[in-house]
Amino acid sequence: MRVTTMVTEVAKGVGSLVGIRNGTEEPRYEVQERTRGLEIRRYGPRIAAETTASGDEESARSAGFRRLAGYIFGANASKSEIAMTAPVSQASGPGDSWVVRFYMPSRWTMDTLPTPQDQNVELVEVRGEMVAALRFTGDRSHKAVAVRTAELVRALESTAWVPNGEPVAWFYDPPWTIPFLRRNEVVVPVAAR
Repeated sequence: MRVTTMVTEVAKGVGSLVGIRNGTEEPRYEVQERTRGLEIRRYGPRIAAETTASGDEESARSAGFRRLAGYIFGANASKSEIAMTAPVSQASGPGDSWVVRFYMPSRWTMDTLPTPQDQNVELVEVRGEMVAALRFTGDRSHKAVAVRTAELVRALESTAWVPNGEPVAWFYDPPWTIPFLRRNEVVVPVAAR
């Protein structure tokens, strides 16, 4: 069984190099509208493991990712492993901090998720929301995310939707994925005009 598991994990790793997301759960949503290169999506409530990290955007993302990966790989009260999902979410926090989230697989509830061992990891209930999402590939540096966020906000100006919250960056692929095959998104909560 171990050889089979190892072969499966290696195959997934090779697949992720070229942007294949085999079996990775993503939060469910319904597309309400497609307009000006955007998707307007309705997400239901979901649960996330969340942490705040300081520093520049990329180093905070890396530190937050490692902390949250520790939680899902067993640094929790029951030493349970929790499946990795996509996307990894990153939003601006207070000061020079960044909030990084992993969405929990849908089979888990707040009652069944194990308590994190790291006090810097918190389980949060994320309310259902309507968002505008702009997909992009390639670079996911601070500058690239800022450019795409400005593009998202500009595109919304001539739609029936208005931003109703702060923008968030979502990253679906590991850093070793070939850049032009990466799936990245900038997302902002929206309300009808």
